[in-house]
Amino acid sequence: MPQPLSHLHPPWTPASWRRRPAAQLPVYDDVPALAEVEERLSTSLPLVFAGEIRTLRQHLAEVAAGRAFLLQGGDCAESFADFTERAITDTFRVLLQMAVILTFAAACPVVKVGRMAGQFAKPRSSPTETRDGATLPSYRGDIVNDLDFSAEARRADPRRQLRAYSQSAATLNLLRALAQGGFADLHRVQQWNLDFLRASSQGARYRDLASRISETLGFMRACGLDAMADPQVRQVNFYTSHEALLLGYEQALTRRDPQTGDWYDGSAHFLWIGERTRQLDGAHVEFMRGIANPIGLKLGPTADPDTLLRLLDALNPDDQPGRLTLISRMGADKIATALPPLIRAVQRDGRRVVWSCDPMHGNTLETRTGYKTRPFARILDEVRQFFAIHRAEGGIPGGVHFELTGQDVTECLGGAQAITEQGLADRYHTLCDPRLNASQSLELAFLIAETLKDYRRATGANTDADAGDGEP
Repeated sequence: MPQPLSHLHPPWTPASWRRRPAAQLPVYDDVPALAEVEERLSTSLPLVFAGEIRTLRQHLAEVAAGRAFLLQGGDCAESFADFTERAITDTFRVLLQMAVILTFAAACPVVKVGRMAGQFAKPRSSPTETRDGATLPSYRGDIVNDLDFSAEARRADPRRQLRAYSQSAATLNLLRALAQGGFADLHRVQQWNLDFLRASSQGARYRDLASRISETLGFMRACGLDAMADPQVRQVNFYTSHEALLLGYEQALTRRDPQTGDWYDGSAHFLWIGERTRQLDGAHVEFMRGIANPIGLKLGPTADPDTLLRLLDALNPDDQPGRLTLISRMGADKIATALPPLIRAVQRDGRRVVWSCDPMHGNTLETRTGYKTRPFARILDEVRQFFAIHRAEGGIPGGVHFELTGQDVTECLGGAQAITEQGLADRYHTLCDPRLNASQSLELAFLIAETLKDYRRATGANTDADAGDGEP
């Protein structure tokens, strides 16, 4: 067991990140307005609470031990314009369907985490964008500036943080109602199918699965088992997450728990550090090392074992299970060489982490017609390799992380719908990165479910364990 390394790091405060170099932060020309916004947020109610966060950490500890599976997904970037009950409900519904598919096939509890209620900020490869000879700041998400290509729209406006906070609060209210108020009841599993899926092959597969679940619940009733009284059948635990990019916003929503003395970032249950902001001496690592939330760390193909271990020392010095999720985002053509050395290094050091696969970001390409897209076949290929590599290395493939939507968009190539380059233009609505649509998400869930089932059967994984959240 690694020894605690906390003594190697100076004292932490919610503001200590301000003494470190910070990548990907916008430049605000109205500094007094920024200070005023952060002050208002610091006196606002947190969006999530310490008890919820601790429960998620317990669930993720089960994932790290191979007794549960993590499903994390949602929008690439939430927007102010596309803020409707239907959009939120449809994405939640697709995640529920994916979780049911994974749970039923692999007999494994699924921890459900949405990229929702806070995923407003986006890192960019360049600070500026040039069109027709005009150069303006890049779009960094609705919490910072606007997508329109004009000087005023691209100006970083700190007041947008207040709107993001309000929208996140409203989204969380709806998500809690959906998760706990009856919508997620397994007796309604047949009703979760979206209208545009009903005539599709994935919709048909889902209806067949839903019928089998309904038959099982009917059998339980016939045996005198009252499934209606079991909260694990009627409700789900659903958690929120986003990339902790805008550190002033995150600091303003960080609170000290009076029961434990720990600091919790109240903006979301789960925060992650992106590939572009994981500098060991950087502001994002400094902020994240001090909060008690479960956190994620994105790892691209340039990640090396030595740096990874040093990041683990900084972010999880006491090696607490459920604290840290390593999210590989390698690309289907690089994962076979880039991931195994990282797994070996973590295992040699005896670290208890969750390994999750983000097969989206490493498989992005631009078509001849100028659309940024992701081929479904490459997404699936990276997931399959992720499982195979862990099986070969004796690791635990703990989860998957997708950019998806419940809308019937055409942004990723292929899948059973056979979306072509020409078809991308039909319903290409993303503000930033291409997302899987509902049909592609279900198709992927069925394929992953079989892979997960095979892995658990081959490795003798304990399928009887309960992650403390036995509902799908």
